[in-house]
Amino acid sequence: MKNLNYASRRTALKTALAAGFASLLPPVAFAQDSAAPAPTDAAVGTTDTPFTFDMLSEQMRERATRPYEAPANELPDVIANLDYDQHRAIRYRPDHALWRTEPVDFHLQAFHPGWIFRETTHVFIGQDGIYRPHTFTSEDFEYRPPLDPAAFQGIGLAGVAGFRIHAPLQRPDYYDEMVTFLGASYFRALGVGTRYGLSARGLAINTATGDQEEFPRFNAFYIDAPRPGEHSIRLMAELDSPSVAGAFLFVITPGVQTEVEVSNRLYFRNEVARLGIAPLTSMFTFGENDRAGRDDFRPEVHDSDGLCIERADGERLWRPLKNPQTLALSFFRETSPRSFGLLQRDRSFASYEDTEARYELRPSLLVETLGDWGTGTIALAEIPTDSEANDNIVAFWIPEDRPTAGSALEFRYRMSWGLDAQTPSSLATVSGTFVGVGGNAAATDINPSLRRFAINFEGGTIANLPEDAELQPMIDISPNAVLLHSGMSRLPDGGWRLSLEVERQDSEAVELRVKLSMLQRIISETWLYQWTGTL
Repeated sequence: MKNLNYASRRTALKTALAAGFASLLPPVAFAQDSAAPAPTDAAVGTTDTPFTFDMLSEQMRERATRPYEAPANELPDVIANLDYDQHRAIRYRPDHALWRTEPVDFHLQAFHPGWIFRETTHVFIGQDGIYRPHTFTSEDFEYRPPLDPAAFQGIGLAGVAGFRIHAPLQRPDYYDEMVTFLGASYFRALGVGTRYGLSARGLAINTATGDQEEFPRFNAFYIDAPRPGEHSIRLMAELDSPSVAGAFLFVITPGVQTEVEVSNRLYFRNEVARLGIAPLTSMFTFGENDRAGRDDFRPEVHDSDGLCIERADGERLWRPLKNPQTLALSFFRETSPRSFGLLQRDRSFASYEDTEARYELRPSLLVETLGDWGTGTIALAEIPTDSEANDNIVAFWIPEDRPTAGSALEFRYRMSWGLDAQTPSSLATVSGTFVGVGGNAAATDINPSLRRFAINFEGGTIANLPEDAELQPMIDISPNAVLLHSGMSRLPDGGWRLSLEVERQDSEAVELRVKLSMLQRIISETWLYQWTGTL
């Protein structure tokens, strides 16, 4: 951190909810309620003075000195009145993709406005700092039944709902969809072999507070046209909302782990109760540790199964996700953590048995901090949901110093999207968390105050240990619970399992913390868990 002084219907539903964050802490406004003004210039940069990130930052700093102005953003009735089925019948014509005829690694396609995407964003294309607006028209789109294509002829679009960039991810002769910017400040990316799952946002404001949540928007993008031989694509974005104006710089590099390097500069109009930096949004409906009351043939349903944190001293934390009975908030105070993210560790199809959703292929997303972020808190919000269409998990960084009117902040970070986003380590990782009733398994009277936890560890140096190795679990439990039993056992696949039986003393949440040691040396990451509710 730096202070400054100057698809399918289910997939479509998830996109719609992400665009408005409607699944989190209702009631909240849809993303379109926080629209932003159109970009300042029709043409940006000259041969003498290229438009730079510093210039965009100064433009947004100046904008923050003025009251927020929501744009008119009026759409023709034929677009404004589109419903879900009509909007999904509109497709961008692949043969109209930007740069399709050029020998470059990237193609760009736009999303049509309409349905819930009533606010548009403006796209500028350029090179060497000279950007010009790119106008999309109805000719760039295919209007399929039940739509009448004649009703859209000759319509010029002042802006688009968003865009996606394609790149040759899986093979060199085919351009896969690689990153999408659509709805408020939402975006998501893919690495090799993954399918869309969790999303990121440019900024979160007042998430999980008593105040109305605010959804800043990317209202203009300045995209560098790729050149032959370039394997990264660069773009800048304007962000605006009632509380903040900001400048963002993205450098996106596709690969096994697609990397998105982000720089942002934020200028505040008002005090913000809770500022969320690098916010991540995902879905967890049920899993191996949380299946109570689920009548579903699939063993698990989630886009992510845990929050990971790598602290400044190298300690790694793993917190399995849950779908709680009531809103659950967890806060992890850190000073310049190395990284945090929402991961999908379980990569077995048998864990999900879903031939359509293929949850085992959903990407993990790791945020690596760049520079000194100072002291703050990693927040995790888990919101109750009964539908996998709802993105009910949010994680983000909260700076210790609350932004005030006139203040400014800067952050840099690198996001890795892929099947295995976390860097290798000699520490064993948690491969599974299983939770169930405690006590005698054959008993007919269930005691809701007893709970059994089985934590599987694998990898790292413990993989090579003999079966009679003596591992010492380090177990911490909050004072409102008692550890009744613990034991270590070797798993058939070479991993190790720690079993715990815990009895709670009251109705308050129980916090558990476990890591493994051997010969007075830590050999595993730290498992964290919050036991809330009853059976």
